[in-house]
Amino acid sequence: MSRIAYVNGRYVPQRFASVNVEDRGYQFGDGIYEVVHIHAGRFIDADRHLGRLERSVAEIRLPMPMPRAALELVLHELVRRNRITEGLAYMQVTRGVARREHAFPSKPVPPAFVATVRRIPPYPASLDGWSLTAITQADLRWARRDIKSVNLLPNVLARQAAKEQGSGEAILYDPATRMVTEGAATTIWIVDAAGVLRTHPLGHAILPGCTRGALLAELAAAGIAAEERGFSLDELERAREVFLTSATSFVKPILRVDGRAVGDGTPGPVTRRLFDLFARHVTGGPRNAA
Repeated sequence: MSRIAYVNGRYVPQRFASVNVEDRGYQFGDGIYEVVHIHAGRFIDADRHLGRLERSVAEIRLPMPMPRAALELVLHELVRRNRITEGLAYMQVTRGVARREHAFPSKPVPPAFVATVRRIPPYPASLDGWSLTAITQADLRWARRDIKSVNLLPNVLARQAAKEQGSGEAILYDPATRMVTEGAATTIWIVDAAGVLRTHPLGHAILPGCTRGALLAELAAAGIAAEERGFSLDELERAREVFLTSATSFVKPILRVDGRAVGDGTPGPVTRRLFDLFARHVTGGPRNAA
């Protein structure tokens, strides 16, 4: 069955889906994107993801392409037409089609909106075999990383560097301070040498990860202490455990960083507990209803 995409008001076979050559997202990266995990036909943390989409478009003075209720209907219809039960929904909003000029179009044009869905493997049953290694890379991205912009070239280059070294993620750090920010496409967490669970605080330096936010809420509900406090490369090297979170990786342990084993080189007890905690959130969270 051909995959179906939604492009500017129409459901079309994805192989025929296209955007205008003067779409500002294509020519300038003038747009915002969002990704939502689909489990058992349900959108996971949809409120967080759609809220982040609304915040990001507002930050670059871009209107939403439609009200949230209509957007939710489009996403549900895409899932239905593509018969997806386990997958990812991708959506992108750009400033639309206009003659190529750096400034906003002098005459406002409608925002362009596309959405697709694709299948992914089912949520992992355990951490066994669900892990990766990482490298560290200087963070060369723009100063407003809290905006989920389609400008991802530094992220692409960092992930490619990781791939060429046989790793799955690049852990980014500020070259001036040697403080870790986040992963190329993930939130990074550590259990530090003193046993404290930590991740970078929110602000312009990192994306406000939706899985990060959901996990912090689950931690608070379970009475598990966590600190939103930055950490350095040296603290990363000494950490007992390192793991990442994202809508596509959930809670995933990192077993080696720059070739050095993290702890004893196996998933640690805190990571295992948080994997189980987040699995319950995904499979039974009240906000994750169909």
